[in-house]
Amino acid sequence: LYQEKKLAIIHGAGSPEKNRSHFDAQDFMENGTPGRKGTADGWLNRTMETSSMLQKPSSPFQAVALTAALPRSLYGDRKAIAMSNLNEFGVRLGGGAQAAMASAAGNSFEELYAKSTEELLSGTGKESFEAVKVLSKIDTRNYQPENGAQYPNSPLGNSLRQIAQLIKSDLGVEIAFAESAGWDTHVGEVNQFSARATDLSKSIAAFWSDLQKYQDDLVVMTMTEFGRTVKQNGSGGTDHGRGSCFFVLGNNVDGGKVHGSIPTSLEPDALEDGRDLPVTTDFRAVFSEVAGKQFSIAAAKDNVIFPNWTGKRLPLLKA
Repeated sequence: LYQEKKLAIIHGAGSPEKNRSHFDAQDFMENGTPGRKGTADGWLNRTMETSSMLQKPSSPFQAVALTAALPRSLYGDRKAIAMSNLNEFGVRLGGGAQAAMASAAGNSFEELYAKSTEELLSGTGKESFEAVKVLSKIDTRNYQPENGAQYPNSPLGNSLRQIAQLIKSDLGVEIAFAESAGWDTHVGEVNQFSARATDLSKSIAAFWSDLQKYQDDLVVMTMTEFGRTVKQNGSGGTDHGRGSCFFVLGNNVDGGKVHGSIPTSLEPDALEDGRDLPVTTDFRAVFSEVAGKQFSIAAAKDNVIFPNWTGKRLPLLKA
């Protein structure tokens, strides 16, 4: 994909907030407000609020995460839903008489949520049951990828396969989120990193191939809260660092290039704190470019999605 000039690599990407805590750094990035705790909504939800393209009445699947819990980037007033598996989402007890029981149980739960005096609980329940009804019309168990796509049997591979199915089912998906774990390689990095990188590569390649008919409208972006130290530790791994790299994939991407910069030397005096690749590209420069170009948001509104940010977009997508 890189050689086909569809994949761009962004070096030295990360947060200007100097933080090596997974929890804080991830929250800052997903909220889009580095250094500011307590932000109630996420940058993707604010993107939905800001883009005129996303103001039409939305389906329950306009923004979906194939995760056990909703990521902070999708927190906010606009509808978003999280599920770890399409086949396990909803009240399902089996076939025949059990299916009738499941339907009755689902109706009972729906009535309980609807009668809730808590507005948030009632609204969340309504959205979830709407999603269950939509999914019930789709054969989620017998999906066949197209164009020879072979997804790894991994959490990431399975999530992307299910996202592809949702997109093809014409459910109004505009934003989708998946996650890949296992990158915190403090010990024995060589084998762990190789396995993780292979899974990431094969999963994205399968997703892209499977959605060949949709590629002109599709952009895939990876993100991570920080990189790793340049020098390995005493356990054959690396510790929490600073600058990392992002990938952006799409037919409209200025690909086949490495954007951003890293030091030409990896000697301690060229590194941040003598140990880390410095952050040379603010993650907001990447996120704003992708969201802005994909959802027709003017650069003048970037500070709505990323409050108090005065930076500029990194040119990654063709006009």
